[in-house]
Amino acid sequence: MTARAADRARYDRATAHLDAPLAVVDLEAFDANADDLVRRAGGKPIRVASKSVRCRALLERVLAREGFAGIMSFTLAESLWLARAGFDDVLLAYPSADRAAFAELAGDPKLAAAVTVMVDDVAQLDLIDASRGDGREVVRVCLELDTSLRLLGGRVRVGARRSPLHSPAEVAETARAVARRPGFEVVGIMAYEGHVAGVGDAVAGRPLRSRAIRLMQAAARRELAVRRAEVVRAVRAVVPGLEFVNGGGTGSVQHTAAEDAVTEIAAGSGLYVPRLFDNYTSFRGRPAALFAQPVVRRPGVGVVTVLGGGYPASGAAGPDRSPVPCLPEGLRYDPQEQAGEVQTPLLGSPADDLLIGDKVWFRHAKAGELCERFDALHLVEGDAVTATVPTYRGEGRTFL
Repeated sequence: MTARAADRARYDRATAHLDAPLAVVDLEAFDANADDLVRRAGGKPIRVASKSVRCRALLERVLAREGFAGIMSFTLAESLWLARAGFDDVLLAYPSADRAAFAELAGDPKLAAAVTVMVDDVAQLDLIDASRGDGREVVRVCLELDTSLRLLGGRVRVGARRSPLHSPAEVAETARAVARRPGFEVVGIMAYEGHVAGVGDAVAGRPLRSRAIRLMQAAARRELAVRRAEVVRAVRAVVPGLEFVNGGGTGSVQHTAAEDAVTEIAAGSGLYVPRLFDNYTSFRGRPAALFAQPVVRRPGVGVVTVLGGGYPASGAAGPDRSPVPCLPEGLRYDPQEQAGEVQTPLLGSPADDLLIGDKVWFRHAKAGELCERFDALHLVEGDAVTATVPTYRGEGRTFL
């Protein structure tokens, strides 16, 4: 029996008493992935990206492990909810326009001490001030650096369109603007190199493209390491008490951790290891999060139909954004239908061994987005479900 076949047998036994659709997290794989992230971080703390987990119980589990400290959240409402739940170090990774949440933040000393918001434009400070109401708590601010690689005098740009702050001078000037403004304090810098951390460099069947990606990423790492160090020096000249410099992502942990200017690493997807992280040379994780759909039809030889499964991931639409059937091995989508809203035909010889009611196991393309489809995660240890915990959705929280 192959390792994957053994996993299927374990998951089927563990969930034999449960009807699909359902989602599981294999705790042995989850913990092994956490250990690998810590190893690659080389002693620097890892701030957990909550958007890639979206389950409070699993956030608590990973933060209880040595090597992890703090949460990187994705909305201000989520940040406040987590802070009220007892998480005392929450960095909001994206700017917000949630006026009601800013009023809560500025009016509550506990929330203001626990949550740091993201800023890359003075206009965002104006919005926060206009939202304060009677709240006068100091708002902790992190400045985001644009990490994109610019070539040919800026005519070519590689990287996500995030912050407008690219040069050390631009970041330092924004730091001065925040420092001059009553009611705000600059405490950190964040720089997420998505074109390195979030792009696989070993695309199956595409050796030339993979080589080009590796060359691009090597150049981007070199350029960013120099520029990030200059940015940190420039901002520390304005804010000597800067608390943290955050960088990285699952795909670039060891590279970012090697930079002296970086004090902490961000990662989250590497805990679940969704299918988009299969194409990396820098690490090999173990798939920890899966979902199962039940076989409901047998239309013919070499075909079964499962219920639902059309859970596309965000990003540029394409085949790599669909979930992938992984257990039993050898199943594939019908190219005319792909993953459907209510039914999904699957082709391949393993279909002939599947009966009505059997489970087919899938991996989502991304990590935390799986949790927007399920109210609960069944935690598997060995061949048993040892706990069932709510996702954000299961707690009635749909932040985006």
